[in-house]
Amino acid sequence: MDGFPDYGKYDGLGLAELVRRKEVQAIELVEEAVQRIEAVNPRLNAVIHKMYDYARKVARGPLPDGPFAGVPFLLKDLVAACANEPFRMGCRFFADNVADHDTELVARFKAAGLIIVGKTNTPELGLTPFTEPELFGPCRNPWDPARTPGGSSGGSAAAVAAGFVPLAHGNDGGGSIRVPASCCGLFGLKPSRGRVPTGPDHGDLWMGFAAEHVLTRSVRDSAAVLDAVAGPDVGVSYVAPPPARPFLEETGERPGRLRIAFTSTPFLGRTVHEDCLKGLESTAKLLRELGHEVVEAAPEIDGQAFAGAYVRVLCGDVRADIEEAAKLTGRKPTPEDFEPGTWAFGLIGRQITAAESAMCLRFLQRTARRIGRFFEDYDLLLTPTLGAPPLRIGELALKRAELLILSAVNKLGAGKVLRALRAPDTSTRKTFDFMPYTPVFNVTGQPAMSVPLHWNTEGLPIGMHFAGRYGDEATLLRVAAQLEQARPWWEKTPPIASANSH
Repeated sequence: MDGFPDYGKYDGLGLAELVRRKEVQAIELVEEAVQRIEAVNPRLNAVIHKMYDYARKVARGPLPDGPFAGVPFLLKDLVAACANEPFRMGCRFFADNVADHDTELVARFKAAGLIIVGKTNTPELGLTPFTEPELFGPCRNPWDPARTPGGSSGGSAAAVAAGFVPLAHGNDGGGSIRVPASCCGLFGLKPSRGRVPTGPDHGDLWMGFAAEHVLTRSVRDSAAVLDAVAGPDVGVSYVAPPPARPFLEETGERPGRLRIAFTSTPFLGRTVHEDCLKGLESTAKLLRELGHEVVEAAPEIDGQAFAGAYVRVLCGDVRADIEEAAKLTGRKPTPEDFEPGTWAFGLIGRQITAAESAMCLRFLQRTARRIGRFFEDYDLLLTPTLGAPPLRIGELALKRAELLILSAVNKLGAGKVLRALRAPDTSTRKTFDFMPYTPVFNVTGQPAMSVPLHWNTEGLPIGMHFAGRYGDEATLLRVAAQLEQARPWWEKTPPIASANSH
């Protein structure tokens, strides 16, 4: 069966409406997605597992009565398990792992009518803001295949930007939805902590830092997915406050005059690229033209201490991942089963005491309280999403000499040596230069979004980052819809996406 040549002209809700009116069949949309993946994915390496037969079977019906019935979708190969499909998390140790159940989020995606056509590339265990796993190789940015699409939801972002699907799954523990949204010119919302279910396999993801959602081209798709999947699941210990009305309705409401703080000062990194500063200046000007009060201000954050505590908590979580992997598979993990950086984090995590871990969490929680007080005076905080435009493939990866040293230390199991060398701090310094803003709002649990509002002279997208009060996705979505109308990005597509249309 042929595809649907006008596929790229619609967002997810638009395609679902065509299916509902019987102007197009779901199977036609699936075939179009398949054709596009087959034509362009070899250049991008965004999709690492194909589920075409499954998708065709679902598309032939009957379809569920959901808001996205019949719409092709891609699932990030991390956290969200899909029954009877590989679940590898970018990691050699899980190369043969197959999920035996759907996680609650995947079940809700399916109930919403989304048809999963494949799974997307992710760095090992989602640990980096670039997507270059040794298991599958680097994912590339549709705007410039020599550059990163960001991470850890890089495969999903590249796939949406390239026009494979109108929306795709992502998760965000330090910026992993917002970073690739910025790199690929997409809208990316990280919901409030407790908004989207993480069961039945997880309680708090990364100590509550991580949240699940999607990357989209349109604001309304993001809002409609949130309506479809939000809410408590069985056994959850806390949940975000329910919205006053559906999130999709918020995209049709004017935000009113807001008090918006902005800053160019990096919270965790050292410098911000001129292109990102230009985007910030332009966005602040636009917000004033739209009637908002825009004030230069920022919460006080001890960036070095914050980054150190964040990374140490993460090291403990990586150690737990490795030890749980051993129990899950019945195999003893070795350094050869993981990438050198991952294994090194795990070794450091084994050295961190329970008291030290608790102290790091307490410090981060106290910082979150201070940041919360800042939002008593401001409705939103605006910054660039990233400290630089999309970097070149390999630019943030460990260099050959670093890999050789880490590999040797890993084989010796010398976690104490890594700690003595302050390996966590030195190895992540470049990472925080690239993403100096986003992790703060994973720790606070506040909703935050990257909005594609600027492109540099090289034609690369530069996202603008907004954070709102806890539980207040509504204000973010209203502002995002206002900006989408004032400075539309829909027609901005990478050349590779244009070549992908019939």
